[in-house]
Amino acid sequence: MKQIGSRLAAMIGSAAWLFSTAASAALAEKSSQAAVSDDRRTVVDDVGRKVRMPREVNRIVTLAPNITEIVYALGLGDKLAGDTSECDDPPAAESKPHVGEPENPSLEAIVSLHPDLVLAADSINRVDTIDALERLGIAVYTAGGDTETVLGILDSIGKMADAIGAKTAGDQLVAQLRRRLDALDARLRDRPPVHVLFIVWLDPLTTIGQNTFIADALRWAGAESVVLSKQNWPKINLEEVLRLEPDYIVFAGGHGESARAELADLRSRPVWRDLDAVERGHVVDLNEDAIRPAPGLVDAIEQLAREVHREVFSGNRELGNRTWLAFAGGTNPVLEFHECAR
Repeated sequence: MKQIGSRLAAMIGSAAWLFSTAASAALAEKSSQAAVSDDRRTVVDDVGRKVRMPREVNRIVTLAPNITEIVYALGLGDKLAGDTSECDDPPAAESKPHVGEPENPSLEAIVSLHPDLVLAADSINRVDTIDALERLGIAVYTAGGDTETVLGILDSIGKMADAIGAKTAGDQLVAQLRRRLDALDARLRDRPPVHVLFIVWLDPLTTIGQNTFIADALRWAGAESVVLSKQNWPKINLEEVLRLEPDYIVFAGGHGESARAELADLRSRPVWRDLDAVERGHVVDLNEDAIRPAPGLVDAIEQLAREVHREVFSGNRELGNRTWLAFAGGTNPVLEFHECAR
């Protein structure tokens, strides 16, 4: 009887030891999984996708020019491992390794850069590109590149900054841009809007629709498009332009070297030269940033406000980070801008 009791005690002791060992191993495995999990977090991007990404982002690849501009504006240029061949603002972006065109980037080139996070824009990058990267185990955050309002763009910038671990820089950047917009609003709110024709492309003649962020940018500058269309990029004919008779004609980068060059070109074209805006020299050539949902959009808004509301911004002053000089050419003044030396 005593012998059976001893054996039973030994069996119970062995079972207890085995249970304790198994429990310790399970706990260790669970702790290890938790540690791995703690290295990553889940955020929701602008298109509603859940993105599982590292808590600390050190290597970024951008797939759109406006996203690259935002990364630099946040002071994260040193974390930019690569961008696209169309990323040119700021100039430092051009020296980064390129992964191809935004519409069709090289997956192999992206993978070779070992990014912690890829930043995309839904206005230019294809969904199948994003899906393919996710299947390769690469986290992709997609920003709402076609946000319909300027303030919506600022919100998107702040949200993306938070996602990549730059909340403080994002809050500061957004606040600074908002202050500049509020300053413009204070000066222009009692002024009637100036009617403009915003030209995206001359041939075929393409303008903007009323629900685009560019149309909202015009409103911040104290202007409004003469074209009311629900299409984002409607095409119009010259006869319609003559009928609408805009106060100003606005170009957005890539159409000429300056407002003077644009004006000379339009004065050489039949029909165009008969427009009052052309005869009076009311032609504005904005920086290409005007059509990017990025911080540079506020520069373009300030430039346009300065040009179409000359009575408010008279003389030679600084606005934003640019210096404005008025050049009077007979009865046809043309305004151009120059970067400040800081």
